[in-house]
Amino acid sequence: MEAVAGGQNDLERRGSETSETSQTNKPRWRSLFAFTIRPHLLPLCLALVLSVSSGVVSPVMSYLLGKVFDCFTSFGAGKYGGPELVKNVSRYALGITGLGAASGILHAGYFGFWLVFGELQAKGARDSLFGSMLEREMEWYDMRKDGVEALIQRLQTQIRELQMGTSQPLGFALQSTVTALAALGLALYTAWDLTLITIATIPFAAIVLGWISSRMQPSIDAQAKELNSASKLANNALQAIDVVKCFNGQDFETWQYAKAINRAAKKYLIQARANALQIGFVRFITLSMFVQGFWYGSHIVITGKKQPGQVLTAFWSCLSALQAVEQILPQILVLEKGRAAGATLQAILAQMGKRHRVIMTGHLTPEFCEGDIEVRNVSFRYPSRPDQPALKHASFFFPAGETTFVIGTSGSGKSTLGNLLMRFYEPGSGEISIDGNALQTLDIAWLRNNITLVQQQSVLFNETIFKNIAFARRDWGKVGREEVKHSIDTAFLQHTISEFPKGLDTVVGTGGNAMSGGQRQRVAIARANLRDTPILILDEATSALDHISKGMVMDAIREWRRGKTTIIITHDLSQIADHEFAYILDKGVVVQEGYRYALQKGQAGPLVAFRRPSINFPTTKRLPRLPEEIRKPSVVSMSSESCGSTLSVCSHDSLDIQYHPRTQSVYVPGIFSLARESPEMNRRSYLEPFVTPAATGAFAMHRLSGVPDIFMRSPNPSIHANEVMTHTTGWPLLARRQQKEQDLGDWSLINELHKRTHDTVLTSKDRRTSQVSNGKLETIPLKSSELPPEGLTQQGDGPLRIAPIKKILLTVWPTLTWKHRPLLLGGFFCAAVHAAGTPVFSFVFSKLLATFFQPANREREALKWSLSVLAVGIGDAIANYFMHYLLEACGQVWVDNLRIESMKRVIDQPRTWFDRDKNSVSKLVECLDRNAEEMRNLLGRFAGFMFVVAMMLLMALIWSLVVCWKLTLVGLASAPFIYTVTRLYQTVSGKWEGRSNDAGTAAASIFTETFGNIRTVRALTLEAYLHEKYLRATEKAFQVGLRRSAYSGTFYGISDSGIAFATALIFYYGAVVAASRAFTVQNIITVFSMLLFSIANANSILAFIPQINSSCATATRLLRLANLPHKSSHEHAGHVRLPALGTISFNDINFTYPSRPLGSVLNSLNLKLAPHTSVALVGASGSGKSTIASLILGLYPPTSGTLTFDSLEISALHLPSLRSLIAVVPQTPQIFATTIALNIAYAMPERSTLASRAAIERAAEVAGIHTFVTSLPRGYNTLIGEGGTGLSGGQAQRIAIARAVAWQPMLIILDEATSALDGESARGIRELVRRLKGQGVGVLMVTHDREMMRACEEIVVLKDGSVAERGEFEDLVGRRGGELRRLLGGES
Repeated sequence: MEAVAGGQNDLERRGSETSETSQTNKPRWRSLFAFTIRPHLLPLCLALVLSVSSGVVSPVMSYLLGKVFDCFTSFGAGKYGGPELVKNVSRYALGITGLGAASGILHAGYFGFWLVFGELQAKGARDSLFGSMLEREMEWYDMRKDGVEALIQRLQTQIRELQMGTSQPLGFALQSTVTALAALGLALYTAWDLTLITIATIPFAAIVLGWISSRMQPSIDAQAKELNSASKLANNALQAIDVVKCFNGQDFETWQYAKAINRAAKKYLIQARANALQIGFVRFITLSMFVQGFWYGSHIVITGKKQPGQVLTAFWSCLSALQAVEQILPQILVLEKGRAAGATLQAILAQMGKRHRVIMTGHLTPEFCEGDIEVRNVSFRYPSRPDQPALKHASFFFPAGETTFVIGTSGSGKSTLGNLLMRFYEPGSGEISIDGNALQTLDIAWLRNNITLVQQQSVLFNETIFKNIAFARRDWGKVGREEVKHSIDTAFLQHTISEFPKGLDTVVGTGGNAMSGGQRQRVAIARANLRDTPILILDEATSALDHISKGMVMDAIREWRRGKTTIIITHDLSQIADHEFAYILDKGVVVQEGYRYALQKGQAGPLVAFRRPSINFPTTKRLPRLPEEIRKPSVVSMSSESCGSTLSVCSHDSLDIQYHPRTQSVYVPGIFSLARESPEMNRRSYLEPFVTPAATGAFAMHRLSGVPDIFMRSPNPSIHANEVMTHTTGWPLLARRQQKEQDLGDWSLINELHKRTHDTVLTSKDRRTSQVSNGKLETIPLKSSELPPEGLTQQGDGPLRIAPIKKILLTVWPTLTWKHRPLLLGGFFCAAVHAAGTPVFSFVFSKLLATFFQPANREREALKWSLSVLAVGIGDAIANYFMHYLLEACGQVWVDNLRIESMKRVIDQPRTWFDRDKNSVSKLVECLDRNAEEMRNLLGRFAGFMFVVAMMLLMALIWSLVVCWKLTLVGLASAPFIYTVTRLYQTVSGKWEGRSNDAGTAAASIFTETFGNIRTVRALTLEAYLHEKYLRATEKAFQVGLRRSAYSGTFYGISDSGIAFATALIFYYGAVVAASRAFTVQNIITVFSMLLFSIANANSILAFIPQINSSCATATRLLRLANLPHKSSHEHAGHVRLPALGTISFNDINFTYPSRPLGSVLNSLNLKLAPHTSVALVGASGSGKSTIASLILGLYPPTSGTLTFDSLEISALHLPSLRSLIAVVPQTPQIFATTIALNIAYAMPERSTLASRAAIERAAEVAGIHTFVTSLPRGYNTLIGEGGTGLSGGQAQRIAIARAVAWQPMLIILDEATSALDGESARGIRELVRRLKGQGVGVLMVTHDREMMRACEEIVVLKDGSVAERGEFEDLVGRRGGELRRLLGGES
């Protein structure tokens, strides 16, 4: 659809100002130290000194090795006997032992201090970002191109990449650099002419390597951008999981996520190719220098210019230098990502330091706040909507001590007023003053401590109910329980809290998900009561409450706020008493103002747009407000008199006022047709492209999938794509659409992943409409015992139990497709070739050494074996390149398959699974993003290396046993010690790596909670508390990191020393064997070469162990998601597909939310809902209204009792097909980060007529949003949601209504769907309800609104989870003593 292409450019106009992760300049290496401050210099200097010192160890070792080989060559040439050989070698062996001990201490120190430095950089980055983001104005948050949530996730990933780049990889690279320079210096000192000839090719190699490295950075930036997009999609889908499930959007979301992952994978493969080319090229250069080196070395030995030992020392030093450079290359990618992350974080901080305009920071802190507020001629445009004015020359006056209402249509600028008063934004023009002081001159902390803003979407923090209310006070730690209980009484929360098992100490969960919308609003009101500031702004703060609760709360607010300035922003006129003053906003302009009783006397005015007829129950008269003529800024505040306990309501006629000509009729265009046709024709014309003609009236499957055919193919080749699938019951399903695989480009990963299944033939009973659901990944052989227990949270009873690397790598083969399995085998074959290269090289190298003591043909033999080394180098370089690239490519496929499988399984989990804290959205997205990136290293970087070392050791061992079995067995005697020390190091490092990851995740959760709810944080002035909480978390993470550094560094040093001790032992016993004449010197030198080269390679694994353990920890988290049960919940228990809903029956239904096991929501509920009827569910907050809707949609299974559709239990029904018959408009509208058009046509098949622009516009007209959309510069192609154009609550709600209407369901569930709508928009929805009945579509309305009840045919009143009464509106409302009459305020 053109909406995608058009909408994608909507935010690109913002340019670099909104790009968080793109870098215009190439990152410099100093970016790694972007967060280094003075206190960090001591550990950095110690790390540098120790790295330099440990780097010198290798050249010294080269010197000693040269002396040892000189002894053996002299012995072979007959210059001295066996006893002298043993004596001289013993002396050098003792030197190697001492060097090993010193090396262990130096390596332990440098390794530990680099880990400390990495922890310091991570802590510095975390603290700097948190502090800087707390100081940013809201404009900065609004202008984030990909939205705040996606930015937060990427920041956590980049902090981790910076930490990795500044810890052991940086130290290892520095040490290797020092080793290379020192070895080169030793070589030049020993034989400068030989050294220069040997390294003659290095300048050329440096140029080539630099060119390759320059090709890597752009792909790193591009990959980061694509991963950011994938994280954003995952975050959106998981945040809106209810909508995703209800609209059968699981496959659509998985497909979108897979496309983004595919794009990121292509960018990473560019990096992998470049890195593999570097490694292969250096390998070739390293071995090829033997050609000229040994040829010239033989020449200078023959001519007597140098001794063989000197030549060997120089050459060994050159080889050490080149090997050191070669060892740096695997770290290059980590360092490149680290410096890119450092540069990006630095750029974000620099960007946050810039302001578009000078914003005056006031310092005025008056002693008292009277509460007089004057807004003069203010105009304002949101930064994300520069073309749409929110306020235009608006003026208001809110006198101290009085309650004033601001009403208006959705998007008229009501909430903008609150945002400006809180100084979330600066007005574009005009002036705002409080008590005569200009707003910008006031200290912002003073301002927000004297104003409380309660918004419609009440945000709660993941703390106890008590603490959430106590946050009202700056000294919240000193708040007593009695104070909180008083505020609870004001908000009528007593009954709700008593139902929670822990009462006030109940943790409300992330975002307050343990509470309903109305309960969250009342907690927010209780918090405002405890705060009790001179000025209170209520922005639709009671919209989720039922009428009687709303009336009681409003009366309590009036009593509490008597004599204090209160601004109530609403569209509900029933809240306004006759003596209360109101401003009416329309499109950002104040079109009318006055007392309600005065407005009622007029014959014209915009109030007609808000007219909502109501029942004239007796009301208590309120005292009149101050006369309008004395409403001046200089008025002294006066307290109003006591208000009555019953909310005043007005008759239909009392608000029949005309301010300017406006039509009274509401036009509702044809909902289900392009033209006005009969209901049957409407539905039939829609269905024709999707089902067979025999499917009259059966359109159950039209919403089962909106993804391309790559997710719609059957794994059975015998089933053709265009065949019509028919269920065994005889109901036709969707015809297969034909579409090429090019939908996902050349990356066929997804198709192949989802074609694999255990079943070779798919029976019709088990078929699903989408192969995303059906394509089953083979069971990953990771035992549940290796994974964290399902009930254990990551912040709970201990650190996550990390799966061993062997178990993790066993998941690679079953996860890969048949296309990539040969590539995996090819990668390991090349690894075997590379492993064989070292023993072969060792053999050839020993032949080269033997030429030094050959009596004749030295030069010819040296040339022959040098050319042999060149041949080995060419083969080894090619094998090296393909090993690294193929394993990196397979690692990417492996991780991407697991990502997609995890995404698919996560979305498939029952709704209760998402209520657990360990399954919060931020943690899930982090697992899919950062954890997956680190997991790839296990196969791409480490598995091949470990395989090479194992093969190398095996081949060298066998070869050595054949050549000199005695010396080999002595070398093997040291293996148990080395293995024990290495294993202990791995265990300790893994344990602390897991703890460090858990501490980092806890800090990241606070970061996410803070900036995901930044408006509430600022409104409550919680910045200091959350900053302190975050600093404690980062300090804890740092302390854990320090202990990790100490333990890991110590055991790393011990492991390194063990290798040196083994080397000394081998040399000593080699001398003993040589002295005994049992083996030739050439054989002993051959064994030396093989064992030493193999031990050196094995030793290099030690430096990777912390990274391996970190990757294992992150892999365990991702594999937990990939191993989640699939199609095993109640959502997949049934297989029967209904052609129509029929009668919905609740029979003795009891239900309790799993997160609230002690609070029953539904109690023995018996209810029948006839098809094609409109029913209103009415009741107090928490009575079970929304729960009934959730049960109908199958989001939760009943605790007991039976729920049937047309006499079939819901457990027997195929839920996707059931949901395709129902559309829902949730109480909190969910907007996806895409265009308006794609939000309305969410998850629709691309070729569906319902996805056409005409159908989308028609649905928007019905929902009353079409005019607003067409007023936007890009119309339906405007990006909304995270990072897009901001919407008001009413606008978002109308888009959600349009989405439901566009699907043309048989039943629409409206869950408080008009709570954020003004009267005119609500009238349109009422007309929609009436029109739907004529179309044969049922409506289930969860509402507190009288007029919405009146529009429905039947009212069902709930009380304590059961049906209290049901009937027509007029009958119930006139029934004395009736529950509905009581709820509407007629009787108490």
